[in-house]
Amino acid sequence: MLNAIRRLYNFHLSKDRDLARRIKSVVGIVPSRMHLYKLAFLHKSMNNDPQHEGNNERLEYLGDAILSTIVADYLYQKYPRKDEGFMTKMRSKIVKRKTLNDVADRMGLDLILVDFSLGKMSSTMLGNALEALIGAIYIESGYNKTKHYVVEHIIRKYIDIHMLEEKDDNFKSRLLEWCQKNNKSIDYKLVEKFKFEKRDRFRIAVIVDGEHMGQAEDFNKKSAEQSASKYAITKLGFENTTDIKVS
Repeated sequence: MLNAIRRLYNFHLSKDRDLARRIKSVVGIVPSRMHLYKLAFLHKSMNNDPQHEGNNERLEYLGDAILSTIVADYLYQKYPRKDEGFMTKMRSKIVKRKTLNDVADRMGLDLILVDFSLGKMSSTMLGNALEALIGAIYIESGYNKTKHYVVEHIIRKYIDIHMLEEKDDNFKSRLLEWCQKNNKSIDYKLVEKFKFEKRDRFRIAVIVDGEHMGQAEDFNKKSAEQSASKYAITKLGFENTTDIKVS
């Protein structure tokens, strides 16, 4: 009852009612605890406003863990005859950064994030905000309602599960498997860490059997490793992959 009253207040009377209405139109829910949702969209690079305290990293951490659990639960129920290896790969495809960035973009989270932006937004910020949003929903509504929201409003609405079954764009995993089969050593080296648009950016090189096979950069180390792995696969010539840009 109290949450329902808060939602009515936030939507009709609160000083943040415009934001509450925008969240309703984009996310599909009216927040009860507005401060959680405002924090969910506050990236650390945007926090130059003395009125704001903190950023969305803690909520992103929580949302990441909750999302992984919900997806694992969903896949376990959906594929009763599939083994652990299949479900692990499917979960990785769903919760990986690129998928979350794409989902957040299609949801229109940029329409909310722009209110907290002091500079150029990146796709990674959108994915981070989506995870933080899931964290906020979990704190406000608990696991069961969060699970219902994720399954109905994210997975079934924005993710093509059957397409993901056929798609394998985990370039790092494929490169590791190739190296193991061909008795090759592989290593990933941090070439440079630098600031770009007030954010940390990483340049990663991939080395196979002591030979530098290429490098890539991203705001996320894992994403940079994936892109560098794609470059190495192309250079080694054992598979044609053309859908990731590398430096």
